[in-house]
Amino acid sequence: MTEHPCKTESCTCRHTERSEQEKKEMLIRLRRAEGQIRGIEKMVENDAYCPEILIQVSAVTNALNSFNKVLLANHIRGCVSEDIKAGKDESIDELVEVLRKLMK
Repeated sequence: MTEHPCKTESCTCRHTERSEQEKKEMLIRLRRAEGQIRGIEKMVENDAYCPEILIQVSAVTNALNSFNKVLLANHIRGCVSEDIKAGKDESIDELVEVLRKLMK
């Protein structure tokens, strides 16, 4: 993870540089989920049977959970690991807070 070169000195934004391959794989997963959601919208518009819609919603949820697992693993292996090596232990607190929110 690197600090983003912002135009203002007060910016505290953090950004993660990703390889083109990593971006490509993440975007493929997100676009697939987006396509599934559009399919669900059409099912609702066409008065599809409730259990069929529920199954598709479950598939989208699983796709997004899979995306989160990949992103979280990359974050731990990259950003968190680098911060710990640099003595920035606040990344551990940040990770704990993210996990709390994910596990609601």
